[in-house]
Amino acid sequence: MKKLVLIPALFLVQVVQADVLQDIKPLQDRWAEVNYSMTEEQKEKAYPELLTQADAVVAANAGKAEALIWRGIIKSSYAGVKGGLGAMSFAEESKADLEAALKMDSQALQGSAYTSLGVLYYKVPGWPIGFGSDKNAKQMLEKALSINPQGIDPNYFYAEFLTEERDYKAAMSYIEKAKQAAPRPDRLSADQGRMQEIAALEAKVAKKLKR
Repeated sequence: MKKLVLIPALFLVQVVQADVLQDIKPLQDRWAEVNYSMTEEQKEKAYPELLTQADAVVAANAGKAEALIWRGIIKSSYAGVKGGLGAMSFAEESKADLEAALKMDSQALQGSAYTSLGVLYYKVPGWPIGFGSDKNAKQMLEKALSINPQGIDPNYFYAEFLTEERDYKAAMSYIEKAKQAAPRPDRLSADQGRMQEIAALEAKVAKKLKR
């Protein structure tokens, strides 16, 4: 009798999981298009519309970490486009979304909340302007790598962090891991854009190592 109760429950969990992944797919695709194919001016116009879509996805998927992660990523990207003090409110909101996602499911999207939080911590200025912290960035990124050690994103961003820390030899080792990451069939545009970023970072680090 127990099994008859558990099987429908498990099926329901799988259906709900499939629904949230289906809902975030348009956000992922549009984000890749905006992030890698648009000028800075075009991005400033596109991100508010994408955030409105993300708000709707979060509202439709209450309690689902995946939706919050993607809204956090979009807010973080928008903060990067705006720059300066005007970006801080979006960075703070991104941090809040990602931290909420971690409380719901720290393993969601292979630990992507840890990756994105790590990026925020090393890109946002420190006190008194912002919440930036190299110590927290390292902790978050290493946690992301412990969950997804072969992933393209955690390896790339850890390499970028190590480059900023001037640990170029270690950075190059993570660049190599990022280059060898398995393609994501559902994220081809994002992978192509990320590979371009990896190539640019590799060239930068290679120059530093030759000095």
